[in-house]
Amino acid sequence: MKDQSMRAMQWMFAALAALLIGGLAAPVMAQPKGAAGGAVEEQIRLRMQELLGNRPDSVTRTPYGVYEVVVGTEVYYTDQATSYVMVGRLIDAKTLQDVTQARRDELMKVDYAKLPLDQAVRLRNGKGTRQFVTFEDPNCPYCRKLHTDLQALKDVTVYVFLYPILSPESFERSKSIWCAKDRAAAWNGAMLEGKSPPPAAADCKHPLQQNLQLGQRLGVTGTPTLIFQDGSRMPGASSAEEIDKKLATITKK
Repeated sequence: MKDQSMRAMQWMFAALAALLIGGLAAPVMAQPKGAAGGAVEEQIRLRMQELLGNRPDSVTRTPYGVYEVVVGTEVYYTDQATSYVMVGRLIDAKTLQDVTQARRDELMKVDYAKLPLDQAVRLRNGKGTRQFVTFEDPNCPYCRKLHTDLQALKDVTVYVFLYPILSPESFERSKSIWCAKDRAAAWNGAMLEGKSPPPAAADCKHPLQQNLQLGQRLGVTGTPTLIFQDGSRMPGASSAEEIDKKLATITKK
């Protein structure tokens, strides 16, 4: 298995080198003397805006001889003349670090302290001193699996942002959970026992639209998505063991 992984990595490097040598590295080396870095970056920004339809948030020349272009949480690479655009993983041949993934992780970090926790259903196990946030749809089967696994966690508070993105029925069910007399009990009943809470009153105020806007702003595209106090996220129905390990790491920091 180790030999196969090494061959795969070598193949990736060979393909990346061919792309860089053939299209990216040469134009960068041909940068005219005295060219202003800011002017070059602005030219790249304008050209990439034409290509992608969105204005890049940043354009930065990297130590790898290419320019990094960031749009939201997406990372692209291009040459100075914007003749070629690379979409994919850039690997540091010396350290074997996935540079692109490290950059995306940085871009995806969330300012946890600014999350509007009053818009979330609060669940607590034990003292609840450790905490994290989830974005979930009540009709999501992976969310139900997550909450079954979470019963094994001790000393944790979970803030559940109701995030009804799967269907119109998800919105109505989320509204009923939020408007229930005991939101935590209504959520647990729905996720652990398959119960549906009574329909919400017509005049019940809820934060579902704000939650949808928040999730879109944070780039939450699927449920469940977990966000921890260090700003990192964990997509999918992670096991209680994985979550507990993550929480322990954050506590040590």
